[in-house]
Amino acid sequence: MTVENGKRPVIELSDIHKIYQMGDVEVRALRGVSLKIYQGEFVAIMGASGSGKSTTMNILGCLDRPTRGTYILDGQDVSELSKDERADIRNHKIGFVFQGFNLLSRTSAMENVELPLLYAAVPTSERHRRAMEAIEAVGLKGRELSHPNQLSGGQQQRVAIARAIATKPTLILADEPTGNLDSRTSVEVMEIFQRLNREQGITLLLVTHEHDIAEYADRVIVFKDGKIKNDYPVTHRRDARDELKILAETPMEENL
Repeated sequence: MTVENGKRPVIELSDIHKIYQMGDVEVRALRGVSLKIYQGEFVAIMGASGSGKSTTMNILGCLDRPTRGTYILDGQDVSELSKDERADIRNHKIGFVFQGFNLLSRTSAMENVELPLLYAAVPTSERHRRAMEAIEAVGLKGRELSHPNQLSGGQQQRVAIARAIATKPTLILADEPTGNLDSRTSVEVMEIFQRLNREQGITLLLVTHEHDIAEYADRVIVFKDGKIKNDYPVTHRRDARDELKILAETPMEENL
C-alpha cells in the first residue's frame, strides 16, 4: 500500500471498466478509470450526465461491481465481493448522503440516525449515544424528537448527514447534497462537511454539478465520456465558516 505525506489511500481504483448490456448493444460507462483518494481528503466529482461520475460513485459505494479492474477500499479488495458482502461493507465503512434526504417520515430524527446502527446490530445504549453524538455534531441538539415534516430542508439534510456519520465510516459519499437547498442553507451544509473533514478527518467524496460547491473541496475530479478528464487541487478553497459569518451580518432579504 502506498502512502503519501503520511496518509494512506482509502480508495484505489485501477483500470476500472463498466459495461452495461442493453439488449444487443454494449454501453461502456467507464473506460479505464484509475485514481487514488487519500485518508482525510475532501474531493468533489463533476461531469455532465453520461460522463461516468454516477457509475463511479455506485462502484465506490459498493452498490455495483466493475466489469473489469480493481477497487481497493480501506486496504480490502472489494472488486468481486458478493451482494451480501458488499452490503456489509456499506453498513460498516460507507456513509451516504443524498439530494432527497431519504428519511423515514414516520420516525423521529433520532430514530432515523439510529437506523444504520440498528442494521449493524449495535447495542441499544451505544446506539442511542452515538446517534445523539452525531445529531449534536450537525447542530440539531434539541430537535432529535422532531419528525421530518417538522424540519426544514436544511435540517432534514443535517439529519441525513448525522445518519451517515453515526456508524463512524471510513468514507462519506454525498450525491448532490445541496441540490434541493437554497444558497444560504447550502453554505450551512458545506460548513458541516468542511468541519467534519477538518476536525474528524473524515474522507469525503461529493458529486455536484455546481462549480461554486466544488470550490469547498480540496480537490476536483472531472469525468467525461467514461474517463477522468481532469484532476486538480482547489487553489482558492472557499471557507464556509467565513461565509456564514458574513451571511449572519447581512439582512436576510439581501441573501435571497
